[in-house]
Amino acid sequence: MSSSGSGGILDGKIPVFVFPVQIDFYLEDQTTHKRVVTIYNPYEFDVTFKVLCNNPKKYAVVEPEGKICGQKCVDIVIRHVAVSLQTVDTTDKFRISLFEEGTNDLLGKKDILAILHAGNPDPQSNSLGDKQRKALGGVFPSLGGGSGQQDANGQSHNREGGAPNYIACFVAVICILALFLPTHCEPSSSTSLLQDYPWLHLSLHQKLVFAYVLGLVTLAILRT
Repeated sequence: MSSSGSGGILDGKIPVFVFPVQIDFYLEDQTTHKRVVTIYNPYEFDVTFKVLCNNPKKYAVVEPEGKICGQKCVDIVIRHVAVSLQTVDTTDKFRISLFEEGTNDLLGKKDILAILHAGNPDPQSNSLGDKQRKALGGVFPSLGGGSGQQDANGQSHNREGGAPNYIACFVAVICILALFLPTHCEPSSSTSLLQDYPWLHLSLHQKLVFAYVLGLVTLAILRT
């Protein structure tokens, strides 16, 4: 595969990485009527994706189109909205296509099957699926947790939670203390001890910098 002379990213098709490769719904287990499919983009460039189905009346796909940044992944939610005895053991097909961002040039596609089973799922099958997902994350470690992911309710989130960022907390405390220090333009009391330490008087520009840094570290703390 080589770069296109017309400005395209790639010539030809690229592999499409999706997990799982088969979606299993179970008639008697309502928790399985909503499944999450992860689309990986291990490449260094951004792509757009589109999800199509041969029987769209039976399924509801949350955000069937979107963008995946380079070396990131996105979760899409597929709901089975026509669960009945008549549809048991029927197989449908979803096609996931990747396109070069900003164009309609097809980069690659992959088909996954959707099957409605009778009864309840085997508990071991869920644990096996988790192992396969972790194994795929090991192949693409940079896709472990990034922006653009969505949970089962379609809300963005990071896949992996982290411990509190103690460095960010320390920086936030320093910024807060700095904002409480007097500024050069404020008249100070003659009895103030700060008169003996003029270097503790900050300029307005310095306080604006501390306020900006405080906003950044606050976002970092809230994310973790």
